[in-house]
Amino acid sequence: MKESSIEKKYDGHQTGTKSAVPSRHYKDRVFRMLFKEKETLLELYNALNGSTYTDTSDMTVTTLENAIGMKNDVSFVFQDQLMIYEHQSTENPNMPLRNLFYISDIYAGLTREANLFRSRKIQLPEPKAVVFYNGAKELPERQELRLSDSYTKASGDPALELKTLVLNINKGNNLELMEKSRTLREYMEYVDRVRTYSREMSFEEAVEKAVSTCIEEGILADFLLKNRTEVMNVSIYEYDEAKHIALERQEAREEGRSEGRAEGRAEGRAEGKAEGIKQGIADSLENLMENLHLTLEQAMDALGIPKEERKLYLK
Repeated sequence: MKESSIEKKYDGHQTGTKSAVPSRHYKDRVFRMLFKEKETLLELYNALNGSTYTDTSDMTVTTLENAIGMKNDVSFVFQDQLMIYEHQSTENPNMPLRNLFYISDIYAGLTREANLFRSRKIQLPEPKAVVFYNGAKELPERQELRLSDSYTKASGDPALELKTLVLNINKGNNLELMEKSRTLREYMEYVDRVRTYSREMSFEEAVEKAVSTCIEEGILADFLLKNRTEVMNVSIYEYDEAKHIALERQEAREEGRSEGRAEGRAEGRAEGKAEGIKQGIADSLENLMENLHLTLEQAMDALGIPKEERKLYLK
């Protein structure tokens, strides 16, 4: 599929009216800032695929940018493939489901002007989903997540499957890939320095020192010089957000256990179980809205909640 045809078709889902009030959900990550440019995307593509392409003219960036819809880290069409690159600092077994939403949204943009009812087959770029993981928890160097792993009852040959490759990019992992992609390697050097320095000083000071020493030693130097203030703000924001989410999850678990015990004693196990299920669904809705930036209605659709039960979750 040529770039001209894709660019002509891909419109509404990438652009949109931005909210007048900035939201923390739509602030770029450092990873996303680094791989916005086609040149760095092509470098990462070559590193992953063992290729040596140099011409970016046939590349179409399809990263979702709509402030009222979904936003992913990086996606683009190249060599008749739709590449979805996501960065994660926490383990997330739901990435195949998230990628399914991203791919569906991008396909909708690509085929916006197409007639889906015509007799001729519409050509689509094949999706390839990759997650770059750099969290503190130890994970395998490479692992494959499948959408079918989430099926309550999975057959041996599911009608709908989506694979997501998870690559651990922490130091000492996937050395060949890191050697081939200088940008990815230097990004992890920056991240590693922030972690190391934060053991000895405040996180804000650690970010400041990491940025300064990286510039001095030529690590992401041009990028950091150009985006120094934003990188520092985003790094601190990412840290605060991760800490905030972790605390919220812990508080929710503790509150849920406490309420469950109280309700179980007062009203019996059956009612306590029903309330637990309700709370679990509410937590899932909140997770979809937080991590996938879905509206409440979209999240309810994703979970298949019947319309007559939706009033229970409006709060």
